[in-house]
Amino acid sequence: MSSVRGRRGGSPAEGPRGTGRVSRPTGRVPRVHSTRSVRTGLRTGASSRPGRRRTDRRPERRPASPARRRPLFTGRAVLLVGLVLLLALTLAGPVRQYLAGQAELARLAAEGEELDQRAADLQAQLDRQSDPAYTERQARERLAYVLPGDRLVIVVDGETVEGDAGTLAETTEEPEPLSWYEGLMASVADADG
Repeated sequence: MSSVRGRRGGSPAEGPRGTGRVSRPTGRVPRVHSTRSVRTGLRTGASSRPGRRRTDRRPERRPASPARRRPLFTGRAVLLVGLVLLLALTLAGPVRQYLAGQAELARLAAEGEELDQRAADLQAQLDRQSDPAYTERQARERLAYVLPGDRLVIVVDGETVEGDAGTLAETTEEPEPLSWYEGLMASVADADG
């Protein structure tokens, strides 16, 4: 050690108590050791040679034995999983209600659009029916109405019947209806051949 001191010449960079160590700024606060006396028989790290320099290194750490592995589930992990499950169960009901509400809103919106379309169709039909030409055409097609002077042709059972518009066909008088027993006897006679 004296050779180190001699080389350095006791410069101000020399460490405390003349140990020969060069102190370098590390940014850490230096350790303060207590000055209590220690019995030599109890010191395990002390060497038997008084001049030997101690190293302040910690002993090497050995890897943990297989019997002392960390548990698979720690208390924190179990607590975290429990809290996540509790949160999921708490939020399940409101989320389900929210999704059901969204589906209901979509169904009602589709129904509203359908009703708007139906209202537009009915309004268009009402506008068409207020037109006199449309009303006249529907009366001629559906009710067989004709204007005076028009000719009406109706086909009944393959026979064509003609008549003037506004005139009634000549009616032939029908015979007086038969009484019920006469009708019954006529029916039996027709059935007998």
